[in-house]
Amino acid sequence: MTSTPFDGTESAYTYPLLIRQLLLTPLAVNPDQQIVYRDRTRYTYRTLRERIGRLASALRAIGIGPGDTVAIMDWDSNRYLEAYFAVPMMGAVLMTVNVRLSPEQIAYTLGHSRAKAVLVNTEFMPVLDAVRAHLVCPDRLVLLDDNDSCEVPAGFVGEYESLLAAASPDYVFPDFDENARATTFYTTGTTGQPKGVYFSHRQLVLHTLSLAAALSSAPQQGRIHRDDVYMPMTPMFHVHAWGMPYVATLLGLKQVYPGRYAPETLIDLLKREKVTFSHGVPTLMHMVLSSPAAANVDMKGWKVIVGGSALPRGLARAAVERGIDIFTGYGMSETCPILTLAQHKSSMTDDAERDLDVRTKTGLPIPLVDLRVVDTSTNDVAHDGRSTGEIVARAPWLTQGYVGDAAASEALWRGGYLHTSDIGVIDSEGYLQVTDRIKDVIKTGGEWVSSLELEDLVSRHPAVSEVAVICVKDAKWGERPMPLVVLKPDKQADQEQILEHLKGFAARGVISRYAVPDRVVFVDQIDKTSVGKIDKKRLRARYQSASTNAE
Repeated sequence: MTSTPFDGTESAYTYPLLIRQLLLTPLAVNPDQQIVYRDRTRYTYRTLRERIGRLASALRAIGIGPGDTVAIMDWDSNRYLEAYFAVPMMGAVLMTVNVRLSPEQIAYTLGHSRAKAVLVNTEFMPVLDAVRAHLVCPDRLVLLDDNDSCEVPAGFVGEYESLLAAASPDYVFPDFDENARATTFYTTGTTGQPKGVYFSHRQLVLHTLSLAAALSSAPQQGRIHRDDVYMPMTPMFHVHAWGMPYVATLLGLKQVYPGRYAPETLIDLLKREKVTFSHGVPTLMHMVLSSPAAANVDMKGWKVIVGGSALPRGLARAAVERGIDIFTGYGMSETCPILTLAQHKSSMTDDAERDLDVRTKTGLPIPLVDLRVVDTSTNDVAHDGRSTGEIVARAPWLTQGYVGDAAASEALWRGGYLHTSDIGVIDSEGYLQVTDRIKDVIKTGGEWVSSLELEDLVSRHPAVSEVAVICVKDAKWGERPMPLVVLKPDKQADQEQILEHLKGFAARGVISRYAVPDRVVFVDQIDKTSVGKIDKKRLRARYQSASTNAE
């Protein structure tokens, strides 16, 4: 099929979708809105734009230019936000380092990305010392210092604030191809080295616009608006903090950055700065709600997207009872990341249980997302809420592949759709529900059992604080589910009580009787990955031959 391009006026501006365009509206309509970093820094959007120019000028002065990669190792701060804009806006590539990886993995990601400069927080100096030999340009190091008296170590070009103070704010950010790479970061899998994913200016702008449209078009629940106060609870090194700093900037919101995550710090900022919109993994949300510091805090009106792992119904109920508008967001590193949001349709009733049903679903596709659930022949399964298949997707912001790994890239995009490796169902109203990861689904007695569904049901027991369900080998059934349970500090339960709780759901037909485990293991804590997800790979290895006694 051919098409006829329009004849544009020679002098017309062909507007490229570049990250710098996201600054236009807030600077025009809300330039005095605040950016806050803990109790250390408070400035306006005008100052943000000035500091972005200064950072670009400082980077140019140390030899950074278009196409070069600049890595950052920091907690969530105003500096990170400045790097989100300055580095891509000058045509360079921002590489966000997952500081929770092992030194060996960090060394690999810095070397593989060919980072030409590294901005590093003083807290990560021991890690940097361990990996310095692997840096492409070990002489282009910039110190990020929250302690004003800290000396700049040998081999560093300078300290961040000093470099900005000496640099010009009048950096001229040029136009260039909107398909130029803007960011790179590394996602960890179950095997091998971390894989690099990358995103262009065009992809990040379109993701920002679509996510803003999805959140602002909601009539009430799951809604964002320009008077909201934004605070992330997802690391800025992880998938652009789910893209929300770009959305918050586009809308001109007050932004609050907490540094290193600690429940007490988050709660203090929530109260002091009047935070109304956040996002994070279930584990961190659970820690915030369980903190003694939260006991007498009014959380009504706080809107929180939960993702990274399934939102347990028990956690959702606890949050809603505190007045929190909690709801699921779904995506993955390769999808930039948001694909769906669990928002109510205006026609839905106010029934409390139905409300929890919707909040804990994986959600509705946001604008421009082509999302399907397919069988092994890539045919769509019925949208009946029961027929399962793999979730595949297309959207204009999905990574086009893995850096330097053609085979994995082709596997990711086989058949022209990005394969998530998640299993799910779509109901008659269009809501997606992830039922498991392909690698985590359990086949027992010839029947498939969803570990996520079992986790949700176990979480509803009043004594359960956290739960992870893993697959263990079984001589008779092949595989069996086994819940690992952390009890609430003030509650008691034994194995029989948890099993009786699940048998009640089996009796009502919610789950198969084969899904009821043979045993429950009580643990003090559940292993998490570097981004706060339940680490089932490690748990399977640890508990594969576990007895019924806790470790």
